[in-house]
Amino acid sequence: MFEGFRKFILRGNVIDLAVGVVIGAAFNIVVQSLVKDVITPLIGIIGGLPDFSSFTFNVRNSKFLVGDLINSIISFLLIATVIYFAVVKPINKLMSFRQKEKPADKKICPYCLSEIPINATKCAFCTADLKVKA
Repeated sequence: MFEGFRKFILRGNVIDLAVGVVIGAAFNIVVQSLVKDVITPLIGIIGGLPDFSSFTFNVRNSKFLVGDLINSIISFLLIATVIYFAVVKPINKLMSFRQKEKPADKKICPYCLSEIPINATKCAFCTADLKVKA
């Protein structure tokens, strides 16, 4: 009965997913702390503390907490900015070093538009004679 469950749990994908979720949660805490404890006070130095939680309005005994929404939007934008500049850009830069283009080893036959080896003198598909570049 538990054999299938054991196989499911011990598959690589499930373990990788669990590790990714745990690392993502920990990273989320770090980024939120960076935004709340470092970036937001820096913005507060420039234009006053950006806390809009006191902004509300009432309509027929219903209280709308517009300030909390504004705080959430500002927090989201700050977190997205930190993620972009601290994670996405550096990772893209590192990945660009790994993905150097290799020289082309194929060419297109001008007659049948098939992909053939770069040094071919005859197309394997349409049997046309091809000029070889020296």
